[in-house]
Amino acid sequence: MRDSVLVERGDDGTAVVTLNRPDVRNAIDPELLRGLRTALRELDADDAVGAIVLTGADPAFCAGLDLRRLGSADGGLLDGAVDRSVSRAPWGEPLRTPLIGAVNGAAVTGGLEIALNCDILIASERARFADTHARVGILPGWRLSVLLPLFVGPGLARRMSLTGDFLTAADALRAGLVTEVVPHEELLPAARRVASTISANDRAGVQALLGSYRRLESELVGGGDRVEAATAREWRANASGPAEVALRREAIVSRGREQNQR
Repeated sequence: MRDSVLVERGDDGTAVVTLNRPDVRNAIDPELLRGLRTALRELDADDAVGAIVLTGADPAFCAGLDLRRLGSADGGLLDGAVDRSVSRAPWGEPLRTPLIGAVNGAAVTGGLEIALNCDILIASERARFADTHARVGILPGWRLSVLLPLFVGPGLARRMSLTGDFLTAADALRAGLVTEVVPHEELLPAARRVASTISANDRAGVQALLGSYRRLESELVGGGDRVEAATAREWRANASGPAEVALRREAIVSRGREQNQR
């Protein structure tokens, strides 16, 4: 069976983690989520690793939760992600090691949340970003409603979440969601260069500065993480069951394909 998460270590103190379910656009199932958490935690604990690149196996970065699993009786898919007192990243507590997202294609809903929880985002020209939580009938639990307004401003964040429309790589750059857009074949080399530059700096200084940024971010969002988690819990308690989610699945996938062809 193919590993759903791949790890490649470089000789310059960097590592590349790849979401590896390309046949389903790297959609999140319990195995991928566990693999991602394990890979990032192990790398974060390794003093030889100074920066991590996170990407997806083409053609997508991550299409979000695997709707085939979500529309089933598999209660383990969300893996407790939203049934908590405070929203956190998909991998739990923040990493001490800088995480660079190399967005190679569509980053949708849960995939957008994975991207938002990275420290720096670089995008391929093929990258697309969308929040389709409202279309699927679930609510975010990995800090999307907290982080998206910080990245793109409250107006665009609300527009993305309430419409479910896609944001192109160029629009994401203008909005400040990503720091750079490069030709597709140059994405990983560009991300690795940034990672290598970070890794060559004083490790303790990098980690202290990153920690400072995160504490300042926490001051800005206040109780936002608790609000998101509470909203998600309330929604899950009253929302429709898996069968209705399954009925929405094909319409969501079809609409996404239509927008990507525009």
